[in-house]
Amino acid sequence: MDREPGLSVRLKLTLSYAGFLMIAGILLLAVVWVFLLRYVPEEIYIPARSEPPGFPGPPFVPDRDALERAFAPKVLAALAFLLVFGLVGGWVLAGHMLAPLSHITKATRLAGDGSLSHRIQLDGRNDEFRELADTFDTMLARLEAHVAEQQRFAANASHELRTPLAITQTLLDVARNDPNQDTGELVNRLHLVNTRAIDLTEALLLLSRADQRAFTREHVDLSLIAEEATETLLPLAEKHGLTIETSGDIAPTTGSHALLLQVATNLVHNAIVHNLPEGGTVWVRTHVRPKTVAFTVENTGKKLSAHLVATLVEPFQRGTERIRTDHAGVGLGLAIVKSIVQAHDGTLTLTPRQGGGLSVTVELPAAR
Repeated sequence: MDREPGLSVRLKLTLSYAGFLMIAGILLLAVVWVFLLRYVPEEIYIPARSEPPGFPGPPFVPDRDALERAFAPKVLAALAFLLVFGLVGGWVLAGHMLAPLSHITKATRLAGDGSLSHRIQLDGRNDEFRELADTFDTMLARLEAHVAEQQRFAANASHELRTPLAITQTLLDVARNDPNQDTGELVNRLHLVNTRAIDLTEALLLLSRADQRAFTREHVDLSLIAEEATETLLPLAEKHGLTIETSGDIAPTTGSHALLLQVATNLVHNAIVHNLPEGGTVWVRTHVRPKTVAFTVENTGKKLSAHLVATLVEPFQRGTERIRTDHAGVGLGLAIVKSIVQAHDGTLTLTPRQGGGLSVTVELPAAR
């Protein structure tokens, strides 16, 4: 944005300091005038006395005119000194006070040029400038992490989308070079690849929708959403020989019913497909807290390291040591959950269970 040139903040503060000092000096001199000179009469009459020859005359008593003539030059000199002192002192003091802004400006320019690794890190005790610098450093750290996450997401998404397209091209090339190949098998394989590409595209669209918060909020009950997701995935759990246990209280919150149902469905689905081969269990619970409501999904399974659990919410981080051969998904399940939860001003917590498996808790603001 083009702006007209103006005075610097340092010069404005200098003029403010000097002006304030001048006003204080004028007020002080006005007080002297009011409480001193106003009581001096304009003329002082001294009656004549008969004195012997050689005796000095009556003493000189200054009247108001004489005091004004003596007072005015001193006033002007004092005001001139105050003006010079105020300008010089104000310039030095303003420069000292605004010194932290130069560091903040430098960091801002570096960030504007694309360098997000620079930090201000102002020293000294806490004040307004240091609070601003600390806030800016925190913003830069979050922005750097977000940009890095977006870069990884773009790279992984490109790789994931390129894979089904490459497979499709390979199948078509083989079919073109071998006209006698069974078209039925080719169609089936193309259908599977195309279905996976569609699922990935829909997951990316859902993730983008959640990031943009493009949804209508309404009153929903997490316990009903958990029950709906559990009933939908119950046949899959029975197929894997798992048991699903549900419990909890009514947990009212506000948000999108469809997106929160997607959260519950993704969590329960992950708990089913990343479980023990047989005899595993999935626990689905809802909790009511003073200001929040929580939805927790736990499952049995292999022991997980804290490092692996910390990476599961990143897009396309499937956790290969937990993956089964079927229902593997597109690697966006927990990433979608995280995005939807953040869009609802909630928190997502993943904790490895001591006996193996994973515990995932979604905490959302309680509905008023």
